[in-house]
Amino acid sequence: MPTAIVTGATGINGREIIHALSADPTTWPTVHAFSRSQRESYPPHIHHDTVDLLSSADVIAKELSAVGISGEKGGVDVVFFTAYLQRGDEAEMARTNGSMLRNFLEALRITGAEKALKRVVLTTGAKQYGVHLGPVKNPMEEEDPWLEDGDAHGEEVAAGVKQRILVEMSKGKGWDWVVTYPNDVIGVAKGNFMNLTTALGLYAAVTKELNAPFIFPGSPKFYTKLDCFTYSRLHARFNLWAATEPRAGNNAFNVVNGDVQSWQTMWPRLAKRFGLTIPKDQFAGRHDDRVMVLNERPPLCKLEEEMGITGHVPRGEVRMHVDLTAWSQRHDVRQAWERLAEREGLQKDAFDKATWLFMNFVLGRNFDLIISMNKARRFGFDGWCDTWEALSECLDELEREKILPRRK
Repeated sequence: MPTAIVTGATGINGREIIHALSADPTTWPTVHAFSRSQRESYPPHIHHDTVDLLSSADVIAKELSAVGISGEKGGVDVVFFTAYLQRGDEAEMARTNGSMLRNFLEALRITGAEKALKRVVLTTGAKQYGVHLGPVKNPMEEEDPWLEDGDAHGEEVAAGVKQRILVEMSKGKGWDWVVTYPNDVIGVAKGNFMNLTTALGLYAAVTKELNAPFIFPGSPKFYTKLDCFTYSRLHARFNLWAATEPRAGNNAFNVVNGDVQSWQTMWPRLAKRFGLTIPKDQFAGRHDDRVMVLNERPPLCKLEEEMGITGHVPRGEVRMHVDLTAWSQRHDVRQAWERLAEREGLQKDAFDKATWLFMNFVLGRNFDLIISMNKARRFGFDGWCDTWEALSECLDELEREKILPRRK
């Protein structure tokens, strides 16, 4: 019977993989959940362990052996590696996250636990395509060219670094790999407020408390452009499928909901949910937008000659129609949150821990992000979900967790 490891078990993706494994103890009788702390209770077959992935391979190997993961005490069949550390610039994140993966896999070899290993499922993301750098080829497909260290973008992307490490370390071994590319993840991580859904809900709830208009804080251009999102529960379902599907080995897959969405559709729905009003011309009469210019040569430039559009690729930008970091520090906003949290019994630290800059980035781009699920479908994965329904379910969960006030 398979033994599984989930690294980053309390993160937005790792948590849902743990929940999916929890629901099927017959197939997954032993699961090790690795994270810095345990934030919720687990059923008996889920074992929470603390392993410092920033340590050397030798130190990690000792920690693995101490919790019963070794060639002698019992190996591991599947690793779901979702751990990710946001640190410094892109180059620093690539070095740090690459080292965590390399040292963990090396530790499995040192302990002998690797002998039983069949597959490693690694979560990276659409940064693989350079969605954080500017306009990309649409739709994004898995065979599109990678962003390489030292290319015209000057970026060493952590997603590509980790995938190269995974491929290299699997050679000549008895295990293979799968890599997933989620994008703009919709989900909830208990005790972890670093996600889009939480920031969206808090922005709406405080706007309601202020009796203020519900103004889209991102780019007026992006409001009517298209994006593809990933529901963390759908991503978890894909991970379990990928862990056991024979044909999936040694492949990377886009994992998005399967629909295409736009804030011109979802923003009015959010307004209705929270009882808010969108101004008839929400983008008029404002001149304090904050703009962050992205790379001089966007990812699409890698294909401009082949496509016959040399010299016609626009530079990307992130426009903050409302600078949410500054907004969150306003005296009236903070007073409104404190008043709301006290009255409704909410977790008061949620507001300070929300990722306002990330929300501005996701909503502030000036280019479409269309991601194809054709490859996953060809391989037999038939999962999909409605993005608005996924967002609504997560907002419901945030209400139950006392992060957001209950709807009246």
